[in-house]
Amino acid sequence: DHMNEIPGDLKFRPSHEWVRIEQDGTVTVGISDHAQDLLGDIVFVELPDIGAQMNAEDEVAIVESVKAASDVYSPVSGEIIEVNELLLDNPETINESPYSDGWFYKIQPDNLDEINELLSPQEYGEVCEE
Repeated sequence: DHMNEIPGDLKFRPSHEWVRIEQDGTVTVGISDHAQDLLGDIVFVELPDIGAQMNAEDEVAIVESVKAASDVYSPVSGEIIEVNELLLDNPETINESPYSDGWFYKIQPDNLDEINELLSPQEYGEVCEE
């Protein structure tokens, strides 16, 4: 059961993005194990520009698999401070390690309170089962 593998410190959007708050107050964003499973083999990722300002719910990245292309939305507002260059050459990393090596980007959030509006792993698990 994949649901049991969700790290407990993550928050989620219903659209399958996850968020991890780092110790320095920055936020790392990726897509869930459930999302990569739905997409199948991922072949291409388009990442945001460093320095770009994002609002919560903006389209921030694109992930393409053999089956479909999917938009990735920003769970919080803020500035993009880092992107995962590894994914450009090795997009399959998202399939192999969605919650660790397969992260997409890091953002310096404008307002961490936005994170409180996101789903817990349990709530997200229920979304995935619907």
